[in-house]
Amino acid sequence: MRGIQFVVDEDGEKTAVLLDLREWGELWEDFYDVLVSHSRAKEESVSWTELESELDAESPNHGSV
Repeated sequence: MRGIQFVVDEDGEKTAVLLDLREWGELWEDFYDVLVSHSRAKEESVSWTELESELDAESPNHGSV
């Protein structure tokens, strides 16, 4: 495929891939988003109310115009 190169080890096994981001940038962004999502899947979630309270405690000007 155009814009894709594989890196191989001394045994000829594919170990990495290089993507031309001018050609595959949008697809890479989607792939990266999935990777980040999976890496955070086991993190504890925080409710918006709890997050907002934490932000207010850290910054007295949070939410003011």
